[in-house]
Amino acid sequence: MQRLEHLQHLDKHLADELAQVARESVRAELREQTRGQWRKAALYAGSGAAALYAGAAVALAVGLALDLALPGWAAALITAVLLAALSFALRTAARPTPPGAAGTSHAAPSARPAPGTVPPVPSTPPTAGTATPHPDPATDHDPRPGHS
Repeated sequence: MQRLEHLQHLDKHLADELAQVARESVRAELREQTRGQWRKAALYAGSGAAALYAGAAVALAVGLALDLALPGWAAALITAVLLAALSFALRTAARPTPPGAAGTSHAAPSARPAPGTVPPVPSTPPTAGTATPHPDPATDHDPRPGHS
């Protein structure tokens, strides 16, 4: 009986050691991955800062070029309007269009839902051997040749 208890103690000890080794291994792997992600994030941040300064330099160059032909206040105003228009265009391009807003036409709705939307769930489950009616008769087509 004492030998069985000793084996159980060894099994428990072995399981604890294996769990500790697995935890340390996972921690080391996560630490390595996190270190790579931090480096990548720092590089993106540096890239964004450099792009910001490059954009400021371009805006300054545009303003100075306009200043050659116009008064300083007019050159600054035109540069500000150009930057505002660019900002608006980029924001508009980045925003997703709401469903139904883009290309609003009065054509018959398609049988497929728009990407990213959840199709409607029928109130009752379909039964084997029976066809479910379509909600729109305009999209109801009989697949047999000669029937429509």
